[in-house]
Amino acid sequence: MMERKNIPIFILAGGKGTRLASVVNDVPKPLAPVNGKPFLVYLLENYLEQGFQSFYFLLHHKANQIIDCIESLKKTILKDCKIFYSIEPTLLGTGGSVAYTIRSLQFTGDFLIVNADTWVDPISMDQLAQSIAPSIGVIYISDVSRYGKVTINDGFIQAFEEKKENAGAGWINAGLYKLSSDQFRNKEGEFSMEKEIFPNLALNKELRAIQLDTDFIDIGIPEDYERFQNWILSGQENKL
Repeated sequence: MMERKNIPIFILAGGKGTRLASVVNDVPKPLAPVNGKPFLVYLLENYLEQGFQSFYFLLHHKANQIIDCIESLKKTILKDCKIFYSIEPTLLGTGGSVAYTIRSLQFTGDFLIVNADTWVDPISMDQLAQSIAPSIGVIYISDVSRYGKVTINDGFIQAFEEKKENAGAGWINAGLYKLSSDQFRNKEGEFSMEKEIFPNLALNKELRAIQLDTDFIDIGIPEDYERFQNWILSGQENKL
């Protein structure tokens, strides 16, 4: 394990996972089983390997199942960690859930944000942790159609483009962020970070782009969930 890092990770794990429901419907998406172990446990092992010790779980859908899973790990892999739970009363969107957590738990300072259904190489989390907030992890892929595209200039995000078919190669938002509680001051209710916070930061040339050279997978659809399972079963010898 690397040197301990003080910066906490906010894990977005409150969504309903409707796109994955055809193959995983008895547990919330973060607990989707992979070779007999919940996907979320692989993520936590990934973060622990990089020295992270503080985790905030942002929950709503089937929150109790996720809490039970985390609590069961407190005597093993999470025994030296700080664990916090934030349960949204209703689905508040990515920005709303973070703002609710900051307000209800009286959090101040910088933090990382990750999605509970997205995998990246461990080193990417270290890169992001060492960046200056506000920043976004971005990845170059051959087809951005499913994700939308980001435009970068001099190391800063310049613009966000909506999803469109046959969009070709480019940089995408990897769903990994380093932000500060300041960005959520006086924010509440349901809203999206991607639509209400990031565009303004980009307009003011404040939003850094951290270019990551990493494997990336979002298990939110059955095809990629299966791809991650195959990768784990193969002994992680091959790239995703």
